[in-house]
Amino acid sequence: MDVSRFDDLILRAFDEDLASAGDLTSESIFGPDHRSSARLVARQDGVVAGLAIAERVFHLMDDAIEIESVAHDGDRVSAGSDLLRLAGHTRALLTAERTALNFLGRLSGIATLTTRLVDLVEGTGVLIADTRKTTPTLRALEKYAVRMGGGSNHRFGLYDAVMIKDNHIAAAGGIGRAVAMVRARVGHTVKIEVEVETLDELRELLVVGADIVLLDNMTASQLREAVAMVGEELVTEASGGITEDTIRSVAETGVDVISVGALTHSAPNFDVALDFDPR
Repeated sequence: MDVSRFDDLILRAFDEDLASAGDLTSESIFGPDHRSSARLVARQDGVVAGLAIAERVFHLMDDAIEIESVAHDGDRVSAGSDLLRLAGHTRALLTAERTALNFLGRLSGIATLTTRLVDLVEGTGVLIADTRKTTPTLRALEKYAVRMGGGSNHRFGLYDAVMIKDNHIAAAGGIGRAVAMVRARVGHTVKIEVEVETLDELRELLVVGADIVLLDNMTASQLREAVAMVGEELVTEASGGITEDTIRSVAETGVDVISVGALTHSAPNFDVALDFDPR
């Protein structure tokens, strides 16, 4: 991943923290030549993601900071593990600390939750996918974290895939009309996904045809019936209200994909810290 594409995002995070006055605490205590060494340390077991972003944060603050990578994105790490080792000007290390930890904690939290769900459906062959329920401006990073956790990415935006949802259907006057209008616009090379909430809607969709069906908020028994109805005609995706307690039973219905908005909108932050070495 080319982390330089996120430089503007990092610089805006610096501006949020520093404004025009800078780091009042660190600049009051340490002179410009004071140096320290420190370690980024995992405080919990999990899967790490965002180390390259953390490194970029420190280097944008001071490109003279020396960084040794101990872990890599996608690694399963244990509490107490060193992730990065750093050495450089004390002011720069302290000033960049919170921004680096915010990115790393957020992305590692997503990766850790994703891995937990992937592990829960092991052996079923189902893909665990994310959604567009992401933090504004952080979508590319959050979807990267899902991949580092072993998950798959759904569409990145409205621009790269067709998904006909309930509001499209209501405003168009039905599934058939919505699908026909999309086909007239995008042509045969673009796959069409349609959301259905009932088995009756699925029957209607099977008449007009599509490529993927999103089975929204269905029970396990409804999902099994839907999978049997679809056969090999469509890719089946289950979504809506799926939790760690229910995801295995959903996977065992035979659906191809389970999409989980919680991967990005509700992942707990991963506990990580910057520990300075004693002088």
